[in-house]
Amino acid sequence: MVARVSTVAFQGIEGVPVEVQVMIAPGKIGMQIVGLPDKAVAESRERVQAALHASGLALPAKRVTVNLAPADLPKEGSHFDLPIALALMAALGAIPADALSDYVVVGELNLDGTIAAIAGALPAAIGANALGKGLICPAESGAEAAWAGAEVNILAPRSLIALANHFRGTQVLSRPEPSIRANAANLPDLAEIKGQESARRALEVAAAGGHNLLMVGPPGSGKSMLAARLPSILPPLSAAELLEVSMVHSIAGQLTGGKLSDRRPFRTPHHSATMAALVGGGLRARPGEASLAHHGVLFLDEFPEFTPQALDALRQPLEGGECVIARANHRVSYPAKFQLIAAMNPCRCGMAGEPGHSCARGPRCMSDYQARISGPLMDRIDIRIDVPAVSAADLIRPMVAEASADVARRVARARELQQERFEAAGAKGIGTNARCSTAMIEKLAEPDAAGLQLLRDAAEKMKFSARGYHRVLKVARTLADLDGKPTVGRLHLAEAISYRIAGERLTAAA
Repeated sequence: MVARVSTVAFQGIEGVPVEVQVMIAPGKIGMQIVGLPDKAVAESRERVQAALHASGLALPAKRVTVNLAPADLPKEGSHFDLPIALALMAALGAIPADALSDYVVVGELNLDGTIAAIAGALPAAIGANALGKGLICPAESGAEAAWAGAEVNILAPRSLIALANHFRGTQVLSRPEPSIRANAANLPDLAEIKGQESARRALEVAAAGGHNLLMVGPPGSGKSMLAARLPSILPPLSAAELLEVSMVHSIAGQLTGGKLSDRRPFRTPHHSATMAALVGGGLRARPGEASLAHHGVLFLDEFPEFTPQALDALRQPLEGGECVIARANHRVSYPAKFQLIAAMNPCRCGMAGEPGHSCARGPRCMSDYQARISGPLMDRIDIRIDVPAVSAADLIRPMVAEASADVARRVARARELQQERFEAAGAKGIGTNARCSTAMIEKLAEPDAAGLQLLRDAAEKMKFSARGYHRVLKVARTLADLDGKPTVGRLHLAEAISYRIAGERLTAAA
């Protein structure tokens, strides 16, 4: 007799169906696991045997063969422990075999028979729902899995004994409830920023349209402070975005206690991060910082200090919205629709262009430092601004700046206008102007006659690339949305072009 239990193997954020087959037959005593298991799956043999012994069951003195089908699909992770154990229990008659046919099973076993939390409970629940089945997962992962939908039957036991008692009818496991992580109420506020009115304006425009932003300025000018306050003006995640973001974080094992949050991700990797850390990769092709910032912000401080290879690896995700990790034996794709916010000093010493200061190496100090950022990457940044040092007068005078709550309301209104416009155009998958296609933005951001002449003159003089031309239109459309104007005017285009001028100098240096 062969006992069968359904489970999943994760490829990207998708759960691929896998069947665990167990046969107990005469032969050499032992337990063999076949079907391309990795080290964690192969070691489940010891964890399963210890957990069954702690639960009052012992394997017979026979040969036990565990097959993970399909056999040519690599199996990775410790979540195969529980389905293997339940298949063994069904083969031994400890639980009814037909009781498991309606469930997909995932979970890691401790040696005492308790079930430990796993990464990927939410994608597993969604995959189970696609198969028309329920899900059996650890109790600590139940709140996360419950977000897959009220129609998904979810069992979240704490131990093998509790699950066996449930199937015998001596104990009833209640369905876990989805939970939300409480957001911190003390986010850094824009009211704390003194001076830097132009930088505050650029930050608002970037938040309203989801545009990439680069801030260039000397040390201590407030670049990192401004970036840290961007989450306080961004709108919360929509229901669909929340599900996408949570699936990526679930695969990465970064959902604390299975609780989800509607706050947009804000990732700040150190400049020593490798290419695999930024875009994903490694032995098991895990999501990188770009994917963990999906529908959120990826903030790269000290921009030129990242390795050029790591920065250029972001070019494809910035354009396509996904990170594709291709290896000899598999190919994995993770979503990566993030907003890039970068900050950098103008030169190695950090003070180029400041009054009363001259670099010891002369103009080469600035050109060599800025050349570490490639031109194609710079071309993908919509807004580039200079952030000068704050004067003593700005710090001393008791001037009250606008709070984040006021800016957030304008950003929310602008995004609502964009959402309505894209839905009317039949592009429901687009939420911000930055994600709009080139063909669509030419229609939605068609300027008036005066604006068109300005745009034509600026494009010829500054030698805009095709990408740069369309990104100017996208920023201008966002500026019109902030003003509540249906048409892009000359003033909107003039401001959008001004955000491109600083970047053209950096591109020339690269």
